[in-house]
Amino acid sequence: MGKTLVLAEKPSVGKEIARVLGCRQSKNGCLEGGQYIVTWALGHLVTLADPEAYDKKYEKWELTDLPMLPERMKLVVIKESGRQFKVVQELLRRSDVSELVIATDAGREGELVARWIMQKAGWKGTTKRLWISSQTDRAIRDGFAHLRPAGEYDNLFRSAQARSEADWLVGLNVTRALTCKFNAQLSAGRVQTPTLALITQREQEIRAHKPKEYYGVSLKLDGFRAIWRDAKNGSRTFDRALAERIAKAAEGGSAVLTSVTKTFKSVAPPAAYDLTELQRDANKKYAYSAKETLNLMQSLYERHKLLTYPRTDSRYISKDVVPTLPERLRSVMTEDYAALARQVLAGKPLNTKYLVNDAKVTDHHAIIPTEEQPELWRLSGPERNIYDLVVRRFLAVLMPPFTYDEVKLTLTVGGETFTARGKTIRSQGWKAAYDRSFSLEDDAGDEEEEPEQTLPSLRQGDRLPVRESRVTSGQTKPPARYTEATLLHAMEHPQTSDRAQGKVLAETGGLGTPATRADIIEKLFSAFYIERRGKELAPTSKGIQLIGLVPEELRSPALTARWEMRLAAIAAGQEKDSAFVSEMRRYAARLVAEVKDSDAVYRHDNQTKEPCPTCGQKLLRVKGKRGEMLVCPDRACGYRRSVSVNTNARCPNCHKKMTLRGEGDKRSFYCICGYREKLSAFEARRQEKGAGKAEIRRYMARQDQQQSTGNTAMAEQLARWLEKNQPAEEPKKKK
Repeated sequence: MGKTLVLAEKPSVGKEIARVLGCRQSKNGCLEGGQYIVTWALGHLVTLADPEAYDKKYEKWELTDLPMLPERMKLVVIKESGRQFKVVQELLRRSDVSELVIATDAGREGELVARWIMQKAGWKGTTKRLWISSQTDRAIRDGFAHLRPAGEYDNLFRSAQARSEADWLVGLNVTRALTCKFNAQLSAGRVQTPTLALITQREQEIRAHKPKEYYGVSLKLDGFRAIWRDAKNGSRTFDRALAERIAKAAEGGSAVLTSVTKTFKSVAPPAAYDLTELQRDANKKYAYSAKETLNLMQSLYERHKLLTYPRTDSRYISKDVVPTLPERLRSVMTEDYAALARQVLAGKPLNTKYLVNDAKVTDHHAIIPTEEQPELWRLSGPERNIYDLVVRRFLAVLMPPFTYDEVKLTLTVGGETFTARGKTIRSQGWKAAYDRSFSLEDDAGDEEEEPEQTLPSLRQGDRLPVRESRVTSGQTKPPARYTEATLLHAMEHPQTSDRAQGKVLAETGGLGTPATRADIIEKLFSAFYIERRGKELAPTSKGIQLIGLVPEELRSPALTARWEMRLAAIAAGQEKDSAFVSEMRRYAARLVAEVKDSDAVYRHDNQTKEPCPTCGQKLLRVKGKRGEMLVCPDRACGYRRSVSVNTNARCPNCHKKMTLRGEGDKRSFYCICGYREKLSAFEARRQEKGAGKAEIRRYMARQDQQQSTGNTAMAEQLARWLEKNQPAEEPKKKK
């Protein structure tokens, strides 16, 4: 009997699988045992070929050569990972290898990674699929005990390949067309562009907003306050005179309590986390970017094995996972979670009605703890924070509802109606899993909402003296800029005026997938289309102009919704991938024609007077995610220089984070409070506090690494093509 070759997506995962399977013999790019050989990719080893692989004329970017529509897409080995591909290929050709197990990530892109390697290496043998939702030893053993035929996932692969080819055809053609037409480093894509459109549209709404003064009336009674409210105006009016008349009429009078309404309220626990919801809460509580949260989740999933598969869009588990819940609860009986976990486990049977729903589980169930016993001291601070969010949500969803009595008083004074509201908690229920410092509610509040307060015991018909009557005022506010938390929500639930499109968006999960949204946001930063202002995201001039230049259809979230719906149909075997790709060829050609016919103009609003030391063109000042940079507009030149870096170093005066400016020995830390400190003095101060030179070097290396603005994994192909092939932008001609 021959050996079984196991193909993992990453070395770290491959080595863990090898350990569980008893493969201890270390060889070049693999680990071997008696029955199994475990090898790995490095993410993608194979990708779609660059345009010049089809025709040498595409080496030079020319508008007249567009659109690029190859009849058959070619696969090539990625140069940087060619050595590992050869290792995998040689293993697949070994005479004693009789079977392959695909152990890449259990999802659409993981399937693509493996199938393209198999195609390029020429593998035709027996193939099985490992499909697991956690990386614990038990999950790996159970997965290998229940391997599935790879043929069950053929349609999933066709869907993934169709998505990749469509992104190539549309993304590269429109990117080249925009770049050549407007002589600027511009790019577009089916998810990136409508996401940017959300941010720019919000910015336009903010700029167009004109504050308007509004007024209300507040009464002070014995022990509580009441606010004016009527059916027409709510609790506000734009008529100051009206508010003053109501306040004056109530002054010194008495209020008659016309009704006392007591309503029992029950609030069900929030659903368990999918990736997008976890990224939102991590951004709200810890200001982590979507990408940071995903990376932390990957570490907790792969390295520590404490949480289940992160790239999921489901917030429920299936019935077959329920028997494992007691052991998962016992695994989190530690430190702050012990009492809650015991309380939940003591409930017989477990309250699973808010957690279990087979119909809402897709490829992977919600993110929950594994059965692995945690050693919390091994986790970094950020890892511990993400673990805390997931464990508390897991405990909360198994707990009873939060219940309370809501009391509403309605009073009449001088013919006008006033109301007051209060709450009496019956049971904390699931809210006992959280402290009061973290709210699960959205940041945007209702400006008309009356405040909750403790109300005295009153009866209908009581007369209460008005101790104070005053006019309140405020101004209407513009919509808030997106944070990463609110942008993730908007990507998942994009709004559209078209009801049919809205239904499609709801069915397909919005813009992108949980696995790609973080990379899309990072791509917008690295392309300098958006910048960070505190926690808020704002479009740059470049981003705003791009939205005005791209074809209108590409700005709409409906496009990606339609794509995802059809890709899902391909994965389900309900549509042919060839028909979808053929349509994408025609669509790409139409978009290119639209760009060619455009009479719009692009202007560099961020051009400085400083010449590029390499090519002489005027440098552009851009705000990257990690700080400010000077960038040459000529992509072929590629010159860029850091002006300032946002660091984690705290000001000794006001304790705010400082920026690092300058070069070499002249680098200094600056704080908004006016504090300034040379890097050498900072290092000396760190050493005095016990930080050695090695730690300081590591700190500075991290800062330098953070300054890197390389493109993201989601845009890997596009980034490489842009880096190699995008033409220079000519400097502005003097008038």
